[in-house]
Amino acid sequence: MQPTATVLIYSDDANTREQVRLAAGRRPAPDVPEVRFIECATLPAVLKELDHGGIDVCVLDGEAVPAGGMGVCRQIKDEVFQAPPVLLLMGRPQDAWLATWSRAEAAVTLPVEPVEFASALASLLRSRAALSA
Repeated sequence: MQPTATVLIYSDDANTREQVRLAAGRRPAPDVPEVRFIECATLPAVLKELDHGGIDVCVLDGEAVPAGGMGVCRQIKDEVFQAPPVLLLMGRPQDAWLATWSRAEAAVTLPVEPVEFASALASLLRSRAALSA
């Protein structure tokens, strides 16, 4: 894995994107690289960034409008070759089955709880590094 990991954050809400950045910090765990964030507020922006490549993990807001993160996740998994792992932000724990339907590799609830989020993000970065090796 490169010296920095690139994390795409998709949410129409700037406050949610900020929560994600603050929860992850510069490095979500000591054994993963520092993270660089790319923020997107629209689905076309997400697809454009994924087309450019270099995204290690996507963090998608399941509560985003008009395109919710669960639907975006499923679309990415169907349309993007070797799509990066996805960490889904859900409004309710009861929506875990929808995260499974969307094929997200991990899910946490909103509002973002820093320890839980950083742990989930670090786990996805580790698995991405293992696949790249």
